[in-house]
Order: sequence, then structure tokens, then C-alpha cells
Amino acid sequence: MAPLLFACLLVLNAASAFAQAVAAPSVSPPAPATPPPGQPQASSDYLVGPQDLLNIIVYGEPAPLTGRFRIDNDGTFPYQYLDRVKAEGLTAAQIEEALEKALGDGYLRNPQVSVEVAEYRSQNVYVQGMVRSPGKYPLPGNASLMDAIFLAGSTLPEAGNWVEIYHGGTAAGPATSSVGTRAADVRVRLTDVQSGKAQTVRIKDGDTIFVPKAERIYVTGEVRAPGAYAYDDDMTIFTAISLAGGVTAKGSNTRITITRLVNGRRREIDARQEDTLKPGDQVTVKPRRL
Repeated sequence: MAPLLFACLLVLNAASAFAQAVAAPSVSPPAPATPPPGQPQASSDYLVGPQDLLNIIVYGEPAPLTGRFRIDNDGTFPYQYLDRVKAEGLTAAQIEEALEKALGDGYLRNPQVSVEVAEYRSQNVYVQGMVRSPGKYPLPGNASLMDAIFLAGSTLPEAGNWVEIYHGGTAAGPATSSVGTRAADVRVRLTDVQSGKAQTVRIKDGDTIFVPKAERIYVTGEVRAPGAYAYDDDMTIFTAISLAGGVTAKGSNTRITITRLVNGRRREIDARQEDTLKPGDQVTVKPRRL
């Protein structure tokens, strides 16, 4: 009889505990009181603008202080206590600093704020020059230079060694008048773009990305592979001869000339291997004297 009574009491206690658990209201977890370790940081150089979506966390504070906020076309977003907050042209870190200062001015004690760009607005860039599909392409605000060139079908074999970026375009069209008429705002080696070394180079809405055609130099005479070769900045005669396979057994390392267009006329200039070349130069390696 005692064991049966004990079992009945266990069942009643379990049922009572279950009923209390069901009746208890669910409580949403509060916003974190302190930043968790390893909190990812927003891109340090991206300037936010209209239609970007910000993810704002005020640690220890629930909505409406913590939440997602779309930047309006006037470059601001509505925010509790502060009416509207200016965001356009600022980095996420600068918005964090502005919110912490404003909220700490009579609203919260020592507020800690995290701001990240949750969604980037679409921006238009123009890719021209030695790419397979030149044109206008929409890109997210955090896109890289390589992303833009990839959308344009990558570069052609005729592409030179540099990629140029011209600022100043608008939604109505690219800054085509700037290409070739002034120095590029940014100039990056194509190999650095292709290898990922240029990931920090940012592009802006309306930018024109121009891939110039490779300029050529010519190597003739006593070299193993005479022909035309892509010119590079500060290229020397030694480099050009190396590209052409080096001097043949009959060639001279000192009897070298450059044929260059000067004031509309072609001139032959005695040269040394350490001399630098200009686009269009022709290097001739002469045979050794007998």
C-alpha cells in the first residue's frame, strides 16, 4: 500500500510542475548587456548612404533602440529620443560614436552601441576598355574592383598592366569625358586586382573603371624571340631583352639602340641595358663585332 501511495504522490507532483510551466508566460531574452567577444566590426571605410539598412544594437536596451533602420533619401533615419540621425557620408564606426554621444547626453548612462551595414544599397559603375562586355553594372556598396571587372566578363588579352578608376560619374552616365583627358583618381595594377591584393580599393556610385589597351615596345635583332611586348611603367632595356628570350650567341650586350619617335621623327639612340623605355620604342640588339 505504501509504495502505491508514494507513486501516486510522484505523479501528482509531476503534473503540477508541468501545469505551472505551461501557464508561465514566455519571456524574450533581453538585449545583451555588454558586447560579446569577437563582435564583428563594420567595414572601416565604407560610407553609408540612402537605402542602406543599418543593424543597430544598444547593449542592454531592447527595441526601439535596438533594431534595423533604413536610411531615407535625405541621408537620415528616425531614431528613438533623437528624432532623426544623420548617416549619409559616415562610416559605421562614426555612426556608433554619434549615437553613443547623443544617447549619453541625458538619455542613457554610458551607452555601448554597435552599428553594422545589414544591406548595402545598389550602386551603378561603368566598366570600359579592354573587357569582354563593357557597360553599366549595378553592384552592392561593398563590392570590390574585381567584382566589377568579373561582371564585365573579365579582361581581354590586349589589356594593359593597369586598371584606372575615374570618379565623378552620375546616375545619368559615366565620367567618360575624364578618361584619357586627366590622370585617373585611382590606378591599380591588374595583377593585384586578379590576385586579390587590391581588395581594399573601394569603388563609388557612378565610377568609371577603365582597362587601357596594352602599350607596346618592340625588340628586334639578335634576340631569341623578337617581337612586340607589353610595355610597363619604368621598363628597362634589360627587362625588354629578357622578355624576348635574351641575347643570342651572336648578339652584343653593349651594341644596343632604341628607335624612338621624337617630335614626329624616328630617331636611333645608342642605349644601355639599364636605360628606361617609352611606349612604342623599338629595341635593336646588334651583332657582336668580329
